[in-house]
Amino acid sequence: MKKLIALLLACMMVIGLFAACAGEAKPTEPKADDTKPAGTEAPAPTEGGETAATGSVYYLNFKPEFDGALQELAKTYTENTGVPVKVVTAASGDYATTLNAQMGKDGAPTIYNIGNMSGLKDWDDYALDLTGSAVAGELTTNDFNLYNAAGELKAIGYCYESFGIIVNTELLEQAGHSLDEIKDFASLKAVVEDIHARAGELGFDAFTSAGLDGSSSWRFSGHLANMPLFYEFRDDGVTEQPATITGAYLDNFKNIWDLYINNSATPAANLTSATGDQAEAEFGEGKAVFYQNGTWEYAALTTDKFSLDPAKIAMIPIYCGVDGEENAGLCSGTENCWAINSKASAEDIQASLDFLYWLVTDADASAVLVDQLGAVPFKGCPDSTNKFIVDGNKLLSEGKYAVTWAFNFTPNVDSFRATLVTALAAYSAGTGSWDDVVSAFVDGWAIEYNTVNG
Repeated sequence: MKKLIALLLACMMVIGLFAACAGEAKPTEPKADDTKPAGTEAPAPTEGGETAATGSVYYLNFKPEFDGALQELAKTYTENTGVPVKVVTAASGDYATTLNAQMGKDGAPTIYNIGNMSGLKDWDDYALDLTGSAVAGELTTNDFNLYNAAGELKAIGYCYESFGIIVNTELLEQAGHSLDEIKDFASLKAVVEDIHARAGELGFDAFTSAGLDGSSSWRFSGHLANMPLFYEFRDDGVTEQPATITGAYLDNFKNIWDLYINNSATPAANLTSATGDQAEAEFGEGKAVFYQNGTWEYAALTTDKFSLDPAKIAMIPIYCGVDGEENAGLCSGTENCWAINSKASAEDIQASLDFLYWLVTDADASAVLVDQLGAVPFKGCPDSTNKFIVDGNKLLSEGKYAVTWAFNFTPNVDSFRATLVTALAAYSAGTGSWDDVVSAFVDGWAIEYNTVNG
């Protein structure tokens, strides 16, 4: 009898061992209830004072310039909570390749970047619905988030950049004008043309050179081209890359382009060799009042190179003659959106959500975010010291609409822009017509779309 009982006990132990092994081998999938954060705080300390680590974080970083600061933040969080946080930064220009490779491995990233709607199509199945999450609840705007066709919040825009027309307000006042005069394209045009007409006596001109050299052309084939795209897509309710465009607002594009090239010290025929550094120096050295560029240019103008007084520069919207544009804000957008890997374990998902919440709510961590990333749309983050960001936020607080980045939809972007630059250069030099620019824009869009999509 004793032998029989012992045999039965041994069988039960073997069965239990097999059940445990089977449980270990089965992958952990997040349950529906696990897709929302259980709390908004970092894990609570145990009775001994140490934090009980649950889950881990693997952050695949999109911004190389953020690597050093992010590594330090990860270290601090782990020291405070016990939760392991690994940060890997992809080389510039290699993020998509790195993400594809890493997602195919065990221990894939739990936090990663989705840059636009095209990227969301690729990663929708791997992106957790962040609707109702604690970190989403800290947002001050939803304008930079990515939503799928079902309306689910799949990626949170965690920082953004803006571009517009940078103004030397000191020179503007020396010319007898003020920012208060400029409310739309007509008022901008009047001020610009007056300054250009008196450039000889003033000692400075209206606009910096609209250079079409490769170091500068992106400001116009990408950023300025955003103006007609934004208004067309707004009218048509476009939310994903269209196969064709109408060019409904290309007359407005012509308005602002003509203003740039006809009111500068650089002859329009010389624009193909005019560089980005040249335009920056013209503005930084006080040779021009107006300069199209973005919030990223602030440091170079105020500290690194030219030491302009922040109180004497500003950024205003790009006006091009569209009805209602007096209510426009800066052109703002991002390719920096946090996504959470929905295929990660429930514990790692929660750890990742907790880490992101800490980044945007902890006083010290959020200060680092602002210092490193500039404009960050979260309630608890301190204000930026970047004057251009302050100007943009002021416009939004006044109820102005953000001119979002429609150029993110551009198909086969490098080829499209190259064709547009060629047409702009010929038009500006007088060897081509505006119809050629329209064709490069409208027909070029369809050609590049078909090249990519067949």
